[in-house]
Amino acid sequence: MDDTRTPADSRRDDARRDDEFVDAAALAAELAEEHPADIAEALDEEERHTASAVLASLPREKQVEILDLPDFDLSSELIEALPVEEAVRLLTDMSADRAADLFRWMEEPARSHLFAHLPAETQAELNRLLAWPEHSAGSLMTTEFVTVPANWTVGETLRHIRAIERTRETIYAIYVLDPDSHALLKAVTLRRLITGAPEDPILSVAPRHDPITTSPLTDREEVAKLISKYDLLAVPVVDEHDHVLGIVTVDDMIDAIIEESTEDVQKFGGMEALDEPYMEMGFIAMLKKRAGWLSILFLGEMLTANAMQHFEDELERAIVLTLFIPLIMSSGGNSGSQATSLIIRALALGEIKLKDWWRVALRELPSGLVLGSILATLGVTRITIWQLAGFHDYGEHWVLVAATVGAALIAIVTFGSMTGSMLPFVLRRLGFDPASASAPFVATFVDVTGLVIYFTVALVILHGTLL
Repeated sequence: MDDTRTPADSRRDDARRDDEFVDAAALAAELAEEHPADIAEALDEEERHTASAVLASLPREKQVEILDLPDFDLSSELIEALPVEEAVRLLTDMSADRAADLFRWMEEPARSHLFAHLPAETQAELNRLLAWPEHSAGSLMTTEFVTVPANWTVGETLRHIRAIERTRETIYAIYVLDPDSHALLKAVTLRRLITGAPEDPILSVAPRHDPITTSPLTDREEVAKLISKYDLLAVPVVDEHDHVLGIVTVDDMIDAIIEESTEDVQKFGGMEALDEPYMEMGFIAMLKKRAGWLSILFLGEMLTANAMQHFEDELERAIVLTLFIPLIMSSGGNSGSQATSLIIRALALGEIKLKDWWRVALRELPSGLVLGSILATLGVTRITIWQLAGFHDYGEHWVLVAATVGAALIAIVTFGSMTGSMLPFVLRRLGFDPASASAPFVATFVDVTGLVIYFTVALVILHGTLL
């Protein structure tokens, strides 16, 4: 095959590139007046080279606003595609916490190559943010906040805000520091600030209580609880000397909460949390996320076969018992899954603590008994109607069969509720994420134990008749 390129081939390639540039420029002109979030959404739907060309055609300020959006999926890829000088200028103008996120997502060698071209001051700032563990307050915080010394007046503070406003990502509050130690003394909201006279000391408009703070190693879920509990727009992150390292803003926490909730939902479904959006994740990567837990659950279900083999003789003598196995297994699994979902969510919201396990047990035990009794009543009623109406003949000992099903349902639903409610506490105590106690996992565990309970109850009730 001849790979020789003719001048005509080169002209066609140049024309194609010119057409793509014209299309990108036209799209950029069309999007220029749109909200940055709408532009980001439009770029996410374009091919990478087109999105890169459109981004490059937009005004600098608009480029930074778009790349600063946490849910812009192509941000790191587009930064890598830009010329180094242009990428460095954008990264320098972006908020520090967002730039740190982009470097977390970049792969080598592009990451190191681009980082090496950043100004020394930017490198130092990003290194401080990248040093904190992922999902900690330190990794989420922004270093762009406003501080003033405690001996300033309201007027001096307002003039300072006007001078630096464009260099700050957000200004929700002004953090008042000790003039000598630079330790955090108070946090003054903008609303309180503008109520003071220009000559008033800044401390005169500060609230009486100490500022609500967090440490850089605090998990993002705990930070979210702080923001929710105290109705904050931002919470300062301080070190052991009360020096402000940064602030975690409510908009960052909303994104973190959505991500955390997504991970929990995926774990509830019995799989590993996805690292990328569903449609962008590779086929092999998706299989890896799903196959592991699915295989574990399958091996767990194999124990069900072992349990049935153990009671093989009983099944041969009372084949009627097999008719209710799906009913028994699903009821126990469903009750366990309900309890697990309730407790995991309550733990996540801080409604209950580890020390409350006994209170939960005392609550779930009667709940399980009542729920089991309701299902038992339905099951016995169904067997009775089918027998008396002639829909099915359960044999001469059908009353005992109905009693077996009813008693087994009470025992299994109670056991499922207790198991499902206690498992999250056990996992939390062992240092694991309670969301790992997924509904399929609990259902599988209760399926196996449910069979044992069912046949044990049958041996007791049907002994001397069918067994």
